[in-house]
Amino acid sequence: MTEHFKLGSPQRVKTEFGPSVVYPSGDGKALILPRHGAAHRSPPHGINYRANIAALEQLGVRQVVATSAVGSMNQDFGVGEVGLVEQFIDFTKHRQATFFEKEVVHTDMTYPYSRRLNQVLLAAGKRAGTRVTPGLVYVCAEGPRFETAAEIRMFRLMGGDVVGMTGVPEVVLANEKKMDYSSLVIATNWAAGMQPKVSHEEVLKVMRRSGRRVKDMIETAIKAL
Repeated sequence: MTEHFKLGSPQRVKTEFGPSVVYPSGDGKALILPRHGAAHRSPPHGINYRANIAALEQLGVRQVVATSAVGSMNQDFGVGEVGLVEQFIDFTKHRQATFFEKEVVHTDMTYPYSRRLNQVLLAAGKRAGTRVTPGLVYVCAEGPRFETAAEIRMFRLMGGDVVGMTGVPEVVLANEKKMDYSSLVIATNWAAGMQPKVSHEEVLKVMRRSGRRVKDMIETAIKAL
């Protein structure tokens, strides 16, 4: 997604969890953080999610609009379409998933995605001429491999609409820092078993094709905020 935005000079932010790189948008109204790193080198299970969220907090960020490529498990949410997540189901295994490792803090996750931000994004989608499907349930898998067809059948039975590898613990950490967080997802493929094969090349191709629409939508939302 970053290639669709005009970016200022990168800013390296040091946190107690490690460094993170953030770019100001060209107009200076927002910050853009590529979660995989500046050169997209960190795999989903190796992303330093805590450093990323901590860096945003240090820079005073209170509202986060995340973008992600997902596989669709919902026949009504087709390839190339854009949606907003309402709930998540976590199937990650080995990630550092909290800031509270030495404290007894139980963060409420009843509604982990900001309803206010989601409404702003829905309105921005209408103004930008982009159809946005709300209310999606996101299943987060560990990666970096794609899922098996049997796993997808299970996720669908559990109520999952889309599957990805980066949404958790990012949303959890943002909530722990009391940030408003929304997740804008782009269906780049049908999930395993719903098409003959899943490939990273297909994901990148559809993401590039959809990027301009999503960028316009986010910029419209920023103006409204």
